[in-house]
Amino acid sequence: MVETKEEKKTVTILFAGDSGDGMQLTGSQFTNTNALFGNDVSTFPDFPAEIRAPQGTIAGVSGFQLNFGSVDVFTPGDNADVLVAMNAAALKASLLKLKIGGTIIVNLSGFDKKNLRLAGFLNDENPLTDSSLGKYRVLEMDVTKLTRACLADTGMTVKHIDRSKNMFVLGVLYWMYNRKLDTTLDFFKVKFKGKQDLIDANTKVLTAGYYFGDTSEIFTSRYEVKPAPLSKGVYRNIMGNQATAIGLIAAVRKANLDLFYGSYPITPASDILHELAKHKNFGVKTYQAEDEIAAICAAIGASFGGHLGVTTSSGPGIALKGEALGYAAILELPLVVINVQRGGPSTGLPTKTEQSDLMQALYGRNGEAPIPVVAPCTPSDCFDVIYEAARIAVEHMTPVFFLSDGYIANGSEPWSFPLAKDLVPIKVKKLSAGGDDEKYRPYVRNEKLVRDWAIPGVKGLEHRVGGLEKENETGNVSYDPANHELMVKLRAKKVANISDTIPDQNIEIGEDSGKVLVLGWGSTFGACKTAVTELVKDGVEVSQAHVRYLNPLPKNLGDLISRFDKVLVPEINDGQFVKLIRDKYLVDAIPFNKIMGIPFSSQEIKEKVLEILG
Repeated sequence: MVETKEEKKTVTILFAGDSGDGMQLTGSQFTNTNALFGNDVSTFPDFPAEIRAPQGTIAGVSGFQLNFGSVDVFTPGDNADVLVAMNAAALKASLLKLKIGGTIIVNLSGFDKKNLRLAGFLNDENPLTDSSLGKYRVLEMDVTKLTRACLADTGMTVKHIDRSKNMFVLGVLYWMYNRKLDTTLDFFKVKFKGKQDLIDANTKVLTAGYYFGDTSEIFTSRYEVKPAPLSKGVYRNIMGNQATAIGLIAAVRKANLDLFYGSYPITPASDILHELAKHKNFGVKTYQAEDEIAAICAAIGASFGGHLGVTTSSGPGIALKGEALGYAAILELPLVVINVQRGGPSTGLPTKTEQSDLMQALYGRNGEAPIPVVAPCTPSDCFDVIYEAARIAVEHMTPVFFLSDGYIANGSEPWSFPLAKDLVPIKVKKLSAGGDDEKYRPYVRNEKLVRDWAIPGVKGLEHRVGGLEKENETGNVSYDPANHELMVKLRAKKVANISDTIPDQNIEIGEDSGKVLVLGWGSTFGACKTAVTELVKDGVEVSQAHVRYLNPLPKNLGDLISRFDKVLVPEINDGQFVKLIRDKYLVDAIPFNKIMGIPFSSQEIKEKVLEILG
């Protein structure tokens, strides 16, 4: 066999198969190996919406897309270079995501008559035997048969043997991209600790896949993707939900507070609860409540008692938390509210991504109850932004919204984590004693209009709490019309004053004035940055700005926007941030919307910019 080795700057691989085929695990292991090798990586897991979707059907396909490279990588890739299709449904569901001329690795056992029928191929139609895949390089191997042969002498049942077939594919890919098996072999020892038979079986299959790539005549090429020139630091591969959990822990440790996390499980936010529950050694208290309302009310109670209260959900759960959010706002207590957005309305698309809850975060409460809103733009950025959300909540005595989404939450990338000494201080002002001369007045404010944090049980700090309007300074119940208007204005002004403590908006890529500004927020960052970077290299007069602080907005944002002829606002919704920009700055910003449960590609952004420029 003649073997060639080709160097690649980036490679995008899409793993696709049934929910039980282990595509998420396969993708995660390949990601971790490349990250440890030194590549820049970006991932996009794609889950079926049903917990037990019918096997072999399009609805049951689970995907994991990975982009890794020797250069900076900002997205999981527009289209894949390689598609791993474990059955006919996986091929049918994923083929449009593969580049023309790309490679398809197919598991022949997944293309029998039953699988073809379940995937919707009619009569004797078979993409492996007709000419429909002529534009691609197809590598056929019977992964199921080879895995069973590998473990035939182990005494394991066929059902258990078939669970290992994803490791055979992983071994093949490790050979194709010249990667060592060590990371995954170490993973087996941790994952299956105390179960030597499973460690041995998976090790045997992974190794067999590697040597199959080395000896089989269907593989004639290997590829080399060198390490990326990442900035110096200690790195780990991190998912958005993990970074969110670690950021919360860092914030309470820096503020010398305890963390109370009240949550009700919901996709795609549940992993934050799972991660925090592992870290009770840091004083973290996690509470899985019976419903969304109980979760947020428990968190409010914890904040009243002097903890940092945090609650998490996705859009449907945030709707249920609405009344309690208003309660936290009128009490003026620190509370971090995490919304990991998904497709809606109602149950909507539970496992698909969307940015459709911005208006809900800004206005989704009765009465006038403005709440600060911040949004991360990448998985690792979740650490910095949730830390900032905690700082704002504590220093300004207010609930704060943290708007992540499924794309960020489940995606991963290398993260150079900071040292504790380098984190911004979080200033906590808790009153330790009441005054001797007069009764405590809980709504007396400082120059930023922030009231003190009075902890119950401290003599002299007794005060009333409740959802009825408060009298200015005293906190007594008040129905006075003028007082109500005053308190509404004071609470709003306090939130607006936060703009004095946040940085000015910067230009990410390009000049600070010009023809087109691509203005985004949240998870559109990677696609926007890739597109604008490529356009700037081609001499196109375009710039990118990405907004982290959505309420209040950075003080210089209006001036920055005014320096561009056109402003393009890409969003994974039907146009929400663009409404805010138009309302606030009276500019004819151009909406660019996608509501398909999937992120933008960089190519879509590029084409839209070029369309605007004519």
